[in-house]
Amino acid sequence: MIIKKTILGIDPGTNIMGYGVIQVNDNKVSIITLGVVKTSGFTGHYQKLSHIFDRTLYLVDEYKPDETALEAPFFGKNVQSMLKLGRAQGVAMAASLYRGVPIFEYAPLRIKQAITGNGASSKEQVAYFLKQMFGMTIMPSDLDATDGLAAAVCHYLQMKNPVTEKGAKNWEEYIRKNPDRVK
Repeated sequence: MIIKKTILGIDPGTNIMGYGVIQVNDNKVSIITLGVVKTSGFTGHYQKLSHIFDRTLYLVDEYKPDETALEAPFFGKNVQSMLKLGRAQGVAMAASLYRGVPIFEYAPLRIKQAITGNGASSKEQVAYFLKQMFGMTIMPSDLDATDGLAAAVCHYLQMKNPVTEKGAKNWEEYIRKNPDRVK
């Protein structure tokens, strides 16, 4: 079975939103684009949210992803910061949903673990592993871009390792329950 899919990954933020778009062609992954959306030129929170919505909608219209993977907000010490981050994530989700693109959320720990094997990795470590994975020669100056890319790659890796309804006790049972996954 040949898989062909485009995935938009988003690392939401109220000041900087990172994004990455990958193309999956029969389990070969390539980067289409990555970058950031900055809202520093906007004075009010609602103007920033509007800009995030508009730019996310542009990304969806431009790259036509089949799915969007987002980093879920994490609880920090400042409840107000988390609330603002949740709003930024919500408008990014709304833009994808507005175009009918399904949403998948991943905890920051899960994304880092999928990329580096360590859920406590730094932004620099995530960027380094992605650089090695894709043979990137130039790294973006803002690591929020690689965080957005990491969300897309994490989603791709989760697609490759589906959880069965009841799980499998051993390889024989897994093969029996998933004949389409064996070549």
